Formats: sequence, structure tokens, C-alpha cells
Amino acid sequence: MPESPENQRPLSAVLADVAYHEGERISVAELTQLFGGRAIGALLFVFGLACILPLPPGATTIFGLPLVLLAPQLIIGAAAPWLPSGIRNRTVSTADLKKGLPRLVGALRKVEAVSKPRLTILFGPVGERLIGVVVLGLSLVLILPIPGGNMLPALAVSALSFALIQRDGLIALLGYLIAFVSASVLVAAAHIIVRMFVHVWSVISPA
Repeated sequence: MPESPENQRPLSAVLADVAYHEGERISVAELTQLFGGRAIGALLFVFGLACILPLPPGATTIFGLPLVLLAPQLIIGAAAPWLPSGIRNRTVSTADLKKGLPRLVGALRKVEAVSKPRLTILFGPVGERLIGVVVLGLSLVLILPIPGGNMLPALAVSALSFALIQRDGLIALLGYLIAFVSASVLVAAAHIIVRMFVHVWSVISPA
């Protein structure tokens, strides 16, 4: 069945509608509706992109939870996205979205202009499931309250899901690279925190 004209619009055009949404708040359900019957990859992209924006504390959890639920659906090859009503009814301030979304839309338009299907071998059944596994791991990081720890994982999710939509293997490789760097940074940070905790404990604990 051919896609409707709404589903054929570039992602940047749909996100521009979000950026200039008239209401004071917009719900996850409204965001989902804007993408109509698009593939799960489109929703992974928009929620990953939202986690990059300079939003108030806790906002990445709002957008990270849908990612945690959508990524497994990509892994199992679901035909259409599904989210529970509790998540669909969550809202975020449109004023907060407007702080960074218009700039991201402009950057996305430039990427769309040069993106094209290439290295499509990365998007076979195994390739799509691999993207789902990586996105799921990154999503679990995004829902954690880690100050400043959301940028790289969110960027990796956005790159991988955009690559999935565009069938652009070059962007997929970039997404995998960002995911690797993100994991390395988080592991290094966790190691430092553990060492600091052990050191402090050794100082304050009785000999």
C-alpha cells in the first residue's frame, strides 16, 4: 500500500510543525499522531532528537521511556509502533521545545539534502535488529538521571534511527561510532566514580 502524502513529508517538515505547535504543551500521543503510520524508526528518531534538546530535568525520562518500549518492537520486527496510554498522555512544554528544536530542524534539512540510500546491506533483518539492540541499550542510559550524560546516547539514537529511515549506511556507521564513544565515556566515568567511592570509604572507615 502506498504511503499517504503526510507520511511522505520529510522528517524536518514534521518536526517544524512540532516546533511551531500552538498549544502550551504537547503530548507524546500528539507527537506520535504527527508521524501517522510511519515506521518505528521515525518515532525512535523524534524521541531521540528530543533528548538532545536543552530541556528541564526529567524531560529525557519522558522521551527515553518511549525509546525503551519502541526499540524492542524494532528488534522483533513489529509492523506498527505501540505505546501504553500512560506514556502517550505525558506532555512537555512547547516553550521548552522551541529553545532548540528550530536549530535542529535547520541542521536536519541539510543532512536530508545529502543523505541517500547506500551500504544498504546494513539494513537487512539482522541489521535492523542490531540497531534495535543498540538503541535499547542507549535508551536505558537516557532514562537514568545522569547530569550531562544524555547528549552522546541521544545523538547515537538519532543517527541510527535516521539512518534506518533513509537507508543510509554511512550515517549508520557514524551512529555506531557515536554509540561506541558514548559507552566508552560512561564506562570510564563509572570507573572513576567507583574508585573515588572506594578511596573515600577507605579514608572514613576505621582502620
